[in-house]
Amino acid sequence: MYYLLLDEIQMLDCFEAVLNGYLRKDNMDVFVTGSNAKLLSKDIATEFAGRGDEVHMYPLSFSEFMTIYNGDKYMGLSEYMLYGGIPLVVLREEANDKAVTLQNLFNEIYLRDITKRNRVKNIGELEDLLNILSSAIGSLTNPEKLKNTFRTVKKSRITSATIKKYLDYFEDSFLIESAQRYDIKGKAYIATPKKYYFSDLGLRNARINFRQFEQTHSVENVIYNELRMRGYSVDVGVIPIAERDQDGKVIRKQLEVDFVCNLGSARYYIQSAYSLPDEAKRTQEIRPFRKIDDSFKKIIVTKDIVQPYYDEYGILTVNIYDFLLDPQILEK
Repeated sequence: MYYLLLDEIQMLDCFEAVLNGYLRKDNMDVFVTGSNAKLLSKDIATEFAGRGDEVHMYPLSFSEFMTIYNGDKYMGLSEYMLYGGIPLVVLREEANDKAVTLQNLFNEIYLRDITKRNRVKNIGELEDLLNILSSAIGSLTNPEKLKNTFRTVKKSRITSATIKKYLDYFEDSFLIESAQRYDIKGKAYIATPKKYYFSDLGLRNARINFRQFEQTHSVENVIYNELRMRGYSVDVGVIPIAERDQDGKVIRKQLEVDFVCNLGSARYYIQSAYSLPDEAKRTQEIRPFRKIDDSFKKIIVTKDIVQPYYDEYGILTVNIYDFLLDPQILEK
């Protein structure tokens, strides 16, 4: 039996014909890597339907990171949220080496691949968009809103269609992922706006030169990535409600559940709460859960050091360390 490993095959022209020839050999398995989603999901899937499997490789999960990190889980999570889980970076010893490696990866691999593959002419606008996304991870946005930001801040006349195209490029290169909004009561998707998360926080932090480090958003990004690594499809939950104000006037609002996670017939509703210092904050976090009338499990993930516990509403609270290190935690 022979094994053929072809790395970054998208750099070659007409590679489909080459692979097709090897696939006819009974004594050979072919392993192909590429750094673009469209290449592997679209081109190869069409050419080799039913004759191969696709594996999406993420950076190291936190539990994988901790197997080689020389320290406790508290310092480990801080470093993981700062420098991410790309093995090449994790294996660097010094903080400066990690930062330089991340910046080189971003510029020499990601940006070069995106601009060359898609023949991007206005690289400055593409980089400006990356900066905006890096500064607003986990925030609801859409191409039209981003276009207005460009016009206000950059005095740019970039169109929403171009921004949408650039966002697709970032997702295809596995740099970011988007989470769609899902109306939990109406059981329907809301096309826009979306939330965007970085597949690796180290790359995000390198993009903004490690200057903007908000723990709340970083924790939310880590939770999102962990859920995706475990195979869940992840949406942003929306719950429309109608309430009366002090004057008796009906006010319509939308409550948000950070993550609606689905895997087969299983579903979980998850809130990311950096801290729950008092009952008022906890009441605020569980309010969307109380408006959901199905029986799927509802969970709060917090950075507070607490033992897993259920409250009187059946809502499970766990700390982020247990959530990241115990893949069975959602079942408990």
